[in-house]
Amino acid sequence: MGKIVIKTKPNRKSWGNIKGQSLVEFALVVPLLLLLVIGIAEFGRAWMTKNILTGAAREAVRVMAVQTGNVTTATARADNILNSAGITTATVSVIDAPSSFEAVSVTVTYNFPVVIAGFIPGLDNATIPLSSTTTMRREY
Repeated sequence: MGKIVIKTKPNRKSWGNIKGQSLVEFALVVPLLLLLVIGIAEFGRAWMTKNILTGAAREAVRVMAVQTGNVTTATARADNILNSAGITTATVSVIDAPSSFEAVSVTVTYNFPVVIAGFIPGLDNATIPLSSTTTMRREY
């Protein structure tokens, strides 16, 4: 018929090789996995910041479109929203329309600081420029 093969436990020497192989695989995979997870978190932070910039631009341009077109009031409204979110270094620029029923525009720009850049050599103060522009027609 055939031979019957009985497998026995591997000796201690081969167990050490298996454990070493797992350790090497773990050491190769973990940095890539961490980079992926931290990259996803950074992308989420950037997306949230972009949404805050868009909301601030919308509110400021709405002040310009509905109210009497006071640039100081519109800028203060955008700054209030940005400061409540912890964004203190954003720049708000308002382009006012010369007459009624023309478009007014607000642009909010911000240099988004990348948190992981401090852990990677050469990227000490890396930032990603984010901006949002909103335009509305005046209603008065």
